[in-house]
Formats: sequence, C-alpha cells, structure tokens
Amino acid sequence: MLLENLSLLYFKNYEEAALRFSEHINCFIGDNGSGKTNLLDAIYYLSITKSAFPGTELQSIKQGEDFFMVKGRFEVEGEKHTVQVSLKQGQKKTVTHNKALYEKMSDHIGRFPVVLISPYDTDLIREGSEERRKYFDSLISQLHHPYLEQLIQYNYILKQRNSLLKQFAERHYYDRDYLQILNEQLVAPGELLAQERQKFLEEFVPIFQKHYRHISESSEEVSLTYKSQLPHGDFALQLQQAERKDLALQRTTVGPHKDDFVFLMDGNPVKSFGSQGQQKSYVIALKLAHFEVIAERHHHKPLLLLDDIFDRLDEKRITQLMQMVAAHTFGQIFLTDTHLERTDKILSGLSESIRRFEVKEGTVKGIGDF
Repeated sequence: MLLENLSLLYFKNYEEAALRFSEHINCFIGDNGSGKTNLLDAIYYLSITKSAFPGTELQSIKQGEDFFMVKGRFEVEGEKHTVQVSLKQGQKKTVTHNKALYEKMSDHIGRFPVVLISPYDTDLIREGSEERRKYFDSLISQLHHPYLEQLIQYNYILKQRNSLLKQFAERHYYDRDYLQILNEQLVAPGELLAQERQKFLEEFVPIFQKHYRHISESSEEVSLTYKSQLPHGDFALQLQQAERKDLALQRTTVGPHKDDFVFLMDGNPVKSFGSQGQQKSYVIALKLAHFEVIAERHHHKPLLLLDDIFDRLDEKRITQLMQMVAAHTFGQIFLTDTHLERTDKILSGLSESIRRFEVKEGTVKGIGDF
C-alpha cells in the first residue's frame, strides 16, 4: 500500500500544501513548531478519520478559517483510492472514498492502516488505563470491523446509562425498568469487547515479546496482560450488584470501559520498575508488533509514521530500527526530524529511494531526493 500524494487546505498551520511522495522513505525536515508533525497527522486523518493527538476536531482548522480539508490518493494492489476528510465549523465532519460519502465513518477504519511511533508513546506507560484502552481499541478496530461496531454500540449505551444516573440524582426520581433495559443492552457488546481483547492479546503478546528482544538486546522478560472484571463473572450480575454504587457516584462503575492492559517487566510494572530506556524499548516493541499484526492480517504493509524519533532515541535503538528498514520490514515510511544532516547520515546506507521536504512556518517544499 502506498500514499502517492497529499493535499491540505487550512489544516492546522497550513494554508495550502500539495506533496507527492516517494514509495519508500519521505522525510519532513524543519524546526520544532514548523508543522512537521502536522503533516504526519494529516496522513493519520486519511487513515483513521481523526487526529492522532489530543484536542478537539476544531483545533485542526487553521486559525482564522472556518474549515479544513485533507485529501490523499492511495494505491493498493494496483487500484487507486482517493480519500478526503473535511470539517466545517458548525457542521459534521465528512469522509469520502473516491468521492462517495461514507454513511458511517467507521466503515473506513482499517481500509488504509497506519502505525505512528511518536515521543508521546511512553504516555501509554505513564498515564492511566484510559490511554491504554484507547490504544488497543484503535488497534483491534483496524483489524476487526465487528469489534469497532460493538465498541461504538457499547459507548453509546454507556453514555445513555450514565446520563440516566445523573438524571436520577438531579431530578430525585428512579426508574428501575429503564435502567434494567439499558443494563440488558450493555451486556452483549460489553462481553464481546472483553472476549475480543483477551483473544487479541493471545496472538499479539508473542509478537511483541519477539520485537522487544530484538530492539533492546536485553535479558529482561516483558509481558502484557489484560485486567478485566468480565472474564471472572457475569456482567449482568455485576451491573446489578453495582447499582447502589452507580446511583451514588452517578456513573457506571463496572464494565470493559474500566478495564486495563498491564505492562510488566520481569513480573513488575514497567511504569515503576523500568528505566527510561527500557520504557522506550517497550513502547517501540508494542508499535512494531502493531505493525506486524496489521501487515499479516491485511496482506499489505501499513504506512509507518516516525515522529522525531532521532531526537528521542539513543543510537542503539535507531540502529535497530534502521536495520529493519534495510531488511525491507516496512513499506512506505514518513518521518520527521529537525536536522537534515543527521537524517541524511542515518539513512545514507539504505538502498531505498528517499524524498526530502523542508518544512518552515507552515510551508513545505521538496529539497531533492537521495
């Protein structure tokens, strides 16, 4: 799978931009704050239909404008696919594929997969369980569309249930029958999410461990487990037993939205016992395993986005990644860096075609292939 070109209009700090890409490696070079990462985010939008980074959708519109548009053409097994994502203030975001509007944007997820490795990845270790759930939900959704449908359904019913619990407290009434209906609607998608997460990890963990051993060249054993209330009990019964607590707290306190993915090293939490280098190796191994399972399932390699990794990784880990690039492990790569000379030096031994772009204050121009 290739992304042949990218067009932007009023996206973040870009007024307008049009780029054509190498089928191998594409480098965005510029100072911090110039807009390099925004180009990666535009590519991410084309795949996932939303930003890779925190913030509201409206923050993707250039200041002073009232809409943005991101457009790109993919080539998959000889077929061309044009994808466009647009958002206008006061209106719903739209996504089109070959000019046909998706009725459900979820139908697009997984068609043109992408993997992003960024400096923020260690937030998966440092932050709370919500970050880890979002990550694995996004990954599984790219692999298994029914999972995404059930996730959307679960979150919709959960929102209704939490709203009802708040109404009970604010309006001083209680409708047990309506609450029971929502409980019943929540059970089936909730149980499926838990089952699919556990099933996915059984496939994912050995691949992840293989990549950790390669990227770290170390002897510690890493593991990844799924911590859920559901496999150990009846979800319907758990909802019933938690009713009094839910009424008091005005929110649903049991279910897969409270689950966690536990990151371990030699049996201990990576957050507390892993060094900074070990934590970086852990999340890179996660992303490389992410890449491999998507490539195997889709039978083509996802786009790989590398954001400022040369600034954040030590020479050993960069060397390991470049060895994988040289071995043609990856397909098309997009990377950002602040120093052209450093990028050229790191990539100099590769046989792939490399296209470089200079990014400066919201403008981007080609500076030659190599």
